[in-house]
Amino acid sequence: MDALQIGLPALAFIILVALAFDFINGLHDAANSIATVVSTRVLSPKLAVAWAAFFNFIAFLFFGLHVATTIGTGLVEPSVIDPAVILGALCGAIGWNLFTWWLGLPSSSSHALVGGLAGAGIAKAGVGSIVASGFFKTAVAIVLSPTIGLLLALLLVLIISWALRKAPPFAVDRQFRHWQLVSAALYSLGHGGNDAQKTMGIIAVLLFSQGMLGDTFYVPFWVILACQAAMGLGTLMGGWRIVRTMGSRITDLKPYQGFCAETAGAITLFGATWLGIPVSTTHTITGAIVGVGSARRTSAVRWGLAGRIVWAWVLTIPASATVAYVSYLVTAALLLP
Repeated sequence: MDALQIGLPALAFIILVALAFDFINGLHDAANSIATVVSTRVLSPKLAVAWAAFFNFIAFLFFGLHVATTIGTGLVEPSVIDPAVILGALCGAIGWNLFTWWLGLPSSSSHALVGGLAGAGIAKAGVGSIVASGFFKTAVAIVLSPTIGLLLALLLVLIISWALRKAPPFAVDRQFRHWQLVSAALYSLGHGGNDAQKTMGIIAVLLFSQGMLGDTFYVPFWVILACQAAMGLGTLMGGWRIVRTMGSRITDLKPYQGFCAETAGAITLFGATWLGIPVSTTHTITGAIVGVGSARRTSAVRWGLAGRIVWAWVLTIPASATVAYVSYLVTAALLLP
């Protein structure tokens, strides 16, 4: 199936839309990186977003580009992807992100993009355009990433609580205020490493569809820098509605609990990024926060709010796919000769 060819101005416009999605991703997911370090008062909100944005940006120095390859070639058949599919997918993902940001719900930017790609791909070429193995891997990660984050955080809390059971509480708090800076940095690295690569994959496959990368798919260095910068700037803008939900409304945190949640989330994200799996950073850190809250007592977690977040997760892929399906039909009508 021949890809739709477009002029340079239209190509530049779609790349800017992709970078806008990356910026909104950083804005939307800033809470994931900073909620615990803000809620425990280790850093002020302004310092926390600057800290997170810096480590978001430099994440490309530590990870390969496996997630970008999965997004670019492992979800929808590359022969199906063209500028109309890309623009439709981005409209679906951005629309859902802004809607859940307005509601203050930490939904998944990653799965909004996955749903957007699916909806636009199906609108163009039917269900057969979907790469089943890539979607199966992503679907499994929807369940595993928060579960692993929860279990790791629970384990870390239990180990630290036992090891420091005789230490004065004020001494524990003082010590973990320093360690939480490290865990927040690691989590922001994991966030930047996994999430920014999704937009890299989108822009790279767009360039590939236009014959600008030759016969082999790869991610140009300028695309890497642009995506990391867009996400870092989005993080600098913060997402204060979601910070409140993630940092205090799910459960109340102490510095050592924030450290455990961020460390568990970082370990999960590092593993997923190295395996090339586009997981949800939102799912991961929420699972970890629930894990540290559950370690204290199950009633410490506000399960009603957690249930609303789960419903947002469940609806993300079908909702963004639906918007992307309609967006593709409109975009194709405008772009096709």
